[in-house]
Amino acid sequence: MVRRAIHLLEEVDFRPMNSRRPLDYLTWLTAYKREDETREAPALTAGTSIRSRDIDLVGAFYAVGITGHPQFKAVTLWDCHGGWDGGWRQMMEIYRGVDQRLFLSDIDDLRFSAFSRPLGAVPGCPPLAEAPAAELFLFESARVRPGAALDYLAAVRAERAPLLAEHGHTLVGLYEVLFCDTEAVTVWAVSLDDHLATQRARDAALGLDDEAAPDPRLLDWAKRARDYLDGPWRETLLAPFPGCRLAPGSPPSDVPGQARVLGAQLGEGGAG
Repeated sequence: MVRRAIHLLEEVDFRPMNSRRPLDYLTWLTAYKREDETREAPALTAGTSIRSRDIDLVGAFYAVGITGHPQFKAVTLWDCHGGWDGGWRQMMEIYRGVDQRLFLSDIDDLRFSAFSRPLGAVPGCPPLAEAPAAELFLFESARVRPGAALDYLAAVRAERAPLLAEHGHTLVGLYEVLFCDTEAVTVWAVSLDDHLATQRARDAALGLDDEAAPDPRLLDWAKRARDYLDGPWRETLLAPFPGCRLAPGSPPSDVPGQARVLGAQLGEGGAG
C-alpha cells in the first residue's frame, strides 16, 4: 500500500510582545495532545476543537528569534495519520455546518495570529514517526519557481542531504507545500555543536575563518539551489519544547504502530 503522508506546519505569533504567552500556549498544547493519544474516536469539543489521536502533535517548538524569526513565536508540526483519508479528513470534517464549537477556545486572546502550511511528503522523505529527538531543528522555507518544488526537493535529497549528514544533520522532512506551487519546506535535526561547526566550515570556505576546516561544498550547494529558487530562501532554528516527542528526554508516543505505518513508504526512502 502506498499512501502519501500529509502533515501540517503552523506558525503562531503572540502580541503584544509578552514572553509568557508562548510558554502558556506550548504548555497547554502539549498537555492536551498527550491526553488525545488514548482517544478511541475523534470528537469536536468546545474549548479545544478537534480531539483525535490521528491528528498527532509530533513537534512543538519555540522559535529561536535570533535566527530570523519574529520574537516570541511558536511553531508546531503535526502528522495526519492515514493521510488524506485519515487525520486530514478529520480536520476537514469539523468545518461541515460551521459548528459553533469551532469559535470557542480555551486559548482565546492568547494568540495574535497563526499561519498554517499543509505539507505533502515527497519520495525519500523519512517517516515522521521515526524523527529523532534533538537539541535543535533547522527549518527551511524556500520559494521555488512555479512547479519546481518536487525537482528542488529531489536535489536536496540527492545532493544536500549527504553533505549535511557529514556535518551532523539528520533529515527529518522533505515537503511540498500543498495548494500552491511555489514553496518547499525541509526540516533537519542537529545538535548545537554541529550547527556551530557547520557555520564555521562555511565561514572558512568564504575565507572568513582560518581556525576551522573549510567545506566549499556548502557554497556549491547554495549556487546549485539557485537553479530552482525564485524568491526568498530562509533557514531558521527551532528549539523543541519539553513534553513534545522531538524534545530530548520526552517519553515515546503511545500511538500504535499501525497508525504510524498508514503513511506508507514513497520511493526508496519512504515517507511518513
